[in-house]
Amino acid sequence: MPKRILQGVVTSDQNAQTVTVSVERRFKHPLLQKTVRKSKKYRAHDETDAFKVGDTVRIQECAPKSKTKRWEVMTAEMVEAYERTRQEDAKQQQVDDAERHAAHEAAAH
Repeated sequence: MPKRILQGVVTSDQNAQTVTVSVERRFKHPLLQKTVRKSKKYRAHDETDAFKVGDTVRIQECAPKSKTKRWEVMTAEMVEAYERTRQEDAKQQQVDDAERHAAHEAAAH
């Protein structure tokens, strides 16, 4: 199962190698159809203490590092690798869809 990746803003960097990241999610209320904003704080591992309050970061699920830390801050290299794999997967999906469409067209005639 792939690791979840969330994007949020650093709200605290007081602890050593740990940042608190506030992640906001938006969704439509099922009955009222109004956009609802909910936020949740995650504690993430920051190996180099590189991120400060106000920075926008991506965090990735990981094995538990402590009692409260289950996430780690993604470095620039990790983000680039993630984006590269997403682009490759998208290209492969387009190829697969084109093949499936061609096979369906051939079967219809």
